[in-house]
Amino acid sequence: MATTGLSGDPTEYRARLVEQSDEQIDAWAAELMRDVAIRRGVVKVVEDFRRTTSLDERGFERVFASGGGPPAVVGRDASGRLMVPAITLHALVPGIRSQVSDGRDRLIAYLVANFGEIVYV
Repeated sequence: MATTGLSGDPTEYRARLVEQSDEQIDAWAAELMRDVAIRRGVVKVVEDFRRTTSLDERGFERVFASGGGPPAVVGRDASGRLMVPAITLHALVPGIRSQVSDGRDRLIAYLVANFGEIVYV
């Protein structure tokens, strides 16, 4: 398992993620967003991403747009929760890297916070 970055617990998982390349972290984060959106919905992804990356709504929108997400598609669901189309979630990965100096650390935090989702898949 060491070469995959996977682990039986979140602490070891974080340690193994730190050893991975930026490209691998980015790919896993984008894949996790896709998988969680399919199973649990886009709102879950947006809320988890915002919480673990410490982004307010404006920061989220800035990250989304700077990663290539079209700003015009940022909206709200019927309950008023922030949303973007599922197909554009991947824009958050390059966006967080371009907007904050610790983008890699925040992506790792997102992956670790969703460890239970990864184990479930």
